[in-house]
Amino acid sequence: MSKAIQYSDEPIGDIEIVTDFLPAPEELVLKNRNTKVTISLSSESVAYFKELAKKHHLQYQKIIRQLLDEYVVHQKRR
Repeated sequence: MSKAIQYSDEPIGDIEIVTDFLPAPEELVLKNRNTKVTISLSSESVAYFKELAKKHHLQYQKIIRQLLDEYVVHQKRR
């Protein structure tokens, strides 16, 4: 460190109490429950999703999951 912090006894002004704005722990739990499955995909598809995931700094499994979830939502609307 280049310089030590100097503290003083000066008044800090009016204090405002802030209400708790963080969600309760049970609200942090993911709404969608995931089910693990084993699936065989083409090498070409896996390579595509891995490259896409690398480009966007994501996990390729999450991209596939989101794609399937959006497909299901679209089909349910029909």
